[in-house]
Amino acid sequence: MSNLSISDMARPAPPSPYLDGLNAEQREAVEAMDGPVLVLAGAGTGKTRVLTTRLAHILATGRARPWEILSVTFTNKAAREMKERVGKIIGEAVEGVPWLGTFHSISAQILRRHAELVELKSNFTILDTDDQLRLMKQILQAEGVDEKRWTPRLLAGLIDGWKNRGLLPEQLGEEDKWAFADGLGGKLYTLYQERLRTLNCCDFGDLLLHTLHIFKNHADVLAEYHRKFRYILVDEYQDTNVSQYLWLRLLAQGTGNICCVGDDDQSIYGWRGAEVDNILRFEKDFPGAHVVRLERNYRSTEHILAAASGLIAANRSRLGKTLWTEDSGGEKVRVSGIWDGEAEARFIAEEAENWASKGREYADIAILVRAAWQMRAFEDRFIMLGLPYKVIGGPRFFERAEIRDAHAYLRLVRSPEDDLAFERIVNTPKRGIGDTTVQKIAITARDMGVPMTEAVRVMLGTDEIRGKAKTGLQVFLRDLERWRDQSNHSRLDELAEVVLDESGYTAMWREDKTPQAAGRLENLKELVRAMGEWDTLESYLEHVALVTDADRASDDGSEISLMTLHAAKGLEFPLVFLPGWEETVFPSQRSLDEGGTRSLEEERRLAYVGITRAREQAVITFTANRMIYGRWQSVIPSRFIDELPAEHVEAKSETGYYDGGPGRESFVAQADPMDSTYSSPGWKRYQANSQGGRRSEPPTINAKATLIQSGGGDKQGQYASGDQVFHDKFGPGVVMKADGEKLTVAFKKAGTKKVVASFLKAMP
Repeated sequence: MSNLSISDMARPAPPSPYLDGLNAEQREAVEAMDGPVLVLAGAGTGKTRVLTTRLAHILATGRARPWEILSVTFTNKAAREMKERVGKIIGEAVEGVPWLGTFHSISAQILRRHAELVELKSNFTILDTDDQLRLMKQILQAEGVDEKRWTPRLLAGLIDGWKNRGLLPEQLGEEDKWAFADGLGGKLYTLYQERLRTLNCCDFGDLLLHTLHIFKNHADVLAEYHRKFRYILVDEYQDTNVSQYLWLRLLAQGTGNICCVGDDDQSIYGWRGAEVDNILRFEKDFPGAHVVRLERNYRSTEHILAAASGLIAANRSRLGKTLWTEDSGGEKVRVSGIWDGEAEARFIAEEAENWASKGREYADIAILVRAAWQMRAFEDRFIMLGLPYKVIGGPRFFERAEIRDAHAYLRLVRSPEDDLAFERIVNTPKRGIGDTTVQKIAITARDMGVPMTEAVRVMLGTDEIRGKAKTGLQVFLRDLERWRDQSNHSRLDELAEVVLDESGYTAMWREDKTPQAAGRLENLKELVRAMGEWDTLESYLEHVALVTDADRASDDGSEISLMTLHAAKGLEFPLVFLPGWEETVFPSQRSLDEGGTRSLEEERRLAYVGITRAREQAVITFTANRMIYGRWQSVIPSRFIDELPAEHVEAKSETGYYDGGPGRESFVAQADPMDSTYSSPGWKRYQANSQGGRRSEPPTINAKATLIQSGGGDKQGQYASGDQVFHDKFGPGVVMKADGEKLTVAFKKAGTKKVVASFLKAMP
């Protein structure tokens, strides 16, 4: 259905040179003007160009005026870029497109015009996260809810999730209500919404929820926007949540001219409410929809695209497309099996140095990890070597809040005089010690010329501090004394684990149900693991100080990019490293436990996104061993590696053997590329436990992608009893027994281990 006048329809089309540079499919997507259109745009196929050219084409042909087009993006940055690109295409500034922006910004415009329909005033305030949490805390206190068990942040996350699903308080099911405070979830949600209305406020979720409510319950308002918007354009449709989906469907009931651009194979945000089903059912939602597949890739080489396409083909929930390129050949995707995480960091650092030695830039390189905790080993290695790097999408490892908190505890254990550490964690987690009490302690400490811990002891004896604060400080001081005594006879990683557990800090994040909490716990586990490599608390904290100082002094020029796979979406690099492709790491065991097959498919889409970030080279690594929960464990290569088509993969093949050792299972990878048999207990157990959705056949590529050696010695197989050797992880040691390549070595610090000769260096 069209609202165009007869004169509009008879108007001759102006010249359109901007269409000349499009390929056939891109042009089809731009010129399919009437009715619903779905543009399935694969990675690197020119999605943004199609979207902006389509908007420009609508304006240039007079199909609609700027204020008659609704164009929805997911970020303000994307909206600005679209305006700039459209302006360049049509040769004039595009300032008169008032309905080009994010879901939230457009919803805010609509809501301010109709605020009274949801009992708000047009000058309502949009709360930030801090104000939102403060308000929830007030409500929890008023209802007598235990804030330590049921935190304001947890409630905020639940309510945000309900709003993403378009649910009002009265629409919650019993399961949702019981997700918080033993069935009080619905009541607290109601009280929160009532309080927001009283304050004439709304949060970000309300912007869509209130607008959706208005559209559903006020047909005249919806009809007004049906008349207003002749065309609707939507970017990243695969990332829409339920509320956004319903919002769009209602608006599209007008002219029916809705064009959604997206890629079901790149839907990776299910954890924050995105529903891949929205794009999968587009043709059912909009009967007669015109579907255009953009499959010609302008970014990557033939082997990279073929490897990614072969991997994603294992997903069942997809509309289907196959990327191709005219850039034939190129380097195959490299898969390398490596001994452990530290060797993996060394290997990738060496590869980066080799890249730079050939005249290429460090800025060409990206390392994409599944979880933030994986970054620490790379950061340590890069700092030691002086390689420039930057963390994208978050702070560096030692700058993360949870790591700073853990370090503050340890600093205070080492030095009671560290007032900065005391102030940081005296009430983290909550001990009933408010800011006013902390200020009193600081003033007393300054007046007396003593550390704050000593001032606390004095004040506790004079009853200046009472109630919960007094109890909390008494327990805190006793804990510090106990930990300080334990530091004299415990291993550093054991001490850190005890401090984090007994202080309640680990429990605080374990009880926090926000999406960030799990990542913080993983970072803390990695911190404890890393501390096991240090002899004393003093030497470790000195290392941290030097590392952070080196961070500040790092080069601001060409830098290696280090980020999570989620943060990499939309980016591209000539050389991409994808470390940690092992079961439990990638795919993430936590994701599989929570979402089963649905989560497995999202993990596979994440792997697809990772590979398609590479323009020239993609390097996938997995390890034979990982330190997990403080113990070395044999790990199994990711199932995703076996799903890569072998003809597009170059797998490293070199014999690696490890037999025994505390906390490690033997791992054997055959050097013969034609032999696909694993004989490790870990692999046998994996096969025995194989169930639905997990492979039951031995791997094909994995057998070829055996352990590669990172810096072996020159006396392989020639060691004798009594020889002094050095291992990159275990340090110096003495050979006790030699059986060909298999050696028994007594290491000075790590004890007796069985290792392979090729992983040792001879010491003079």
